[in-house]
Amino acid sequence: MAEPIDPKTALRTYLHETREALIWKLDGLGERDLRMPRTPTGTNLLGLLKHSLNVEAGYFGETFGREFPDAAELVPFTKYQEDPQADWYARDDESAPGIRDLYRRVAAFADQTIDELPLDAPGRVPWWGPSGRPVTLHQIIIHVITDLSRHAGQADILRESIDGAAGMLPDSSNMPDYDWSAYVATLTTLANRHP
Repeated sequence: MAEPIDPKTALRTYLHETREALIWKLDGLGERDLRMPRTPTGTNLLGLLKHSLNVEAGYFGETFGREFPDAAELVPFTKYQEDPQADWYARDDESAPGIRDLYRRVAAFADQTIDELPLDAPGRVPWWGPSGRPVTLHQIIIHVITDLSRHAGQADILRESIDGAAGMLPDSSNMPDYDWSAYVATLTTLANRHP
């Protein structure tokens, strides 16, 4: 029987797995494919990564009175007043490798916050209202895992629509060996029976 792991280790494991799934969805694509809006609201793979790194920098930084060392590389809070979508796309002067590198550095910063603080460490989320809302590190880790999981799911769908790459990770796709064309045809037939 496996030994149970402590809650912080379990949370960190899920956070790391979700990050890696999201980052993997960008592998092997060119800048155009990564930047191209794929939904009516402009969702794009590089924007998902940029948004996620800003989420982690804020929640594991300012919430606990910490500042990311390279804060000038992040989208400043004041920028959202001009452009509420400021962290959802890469500017011309930003590149996919640069954003990926920045995310890795933000992830290390977030992990440092998690390593140094106890799960019951108090924090305050300033963008959750005029006085912020009191939280604990435990709550924030769960909040960020939930947020990143949602964006990793969006990235799954976007990537599959670009080149068919599907699954959780390159070395663990979690996808069965299956006749997907026949499956899609069956589902299409079923859907067409219900106009």
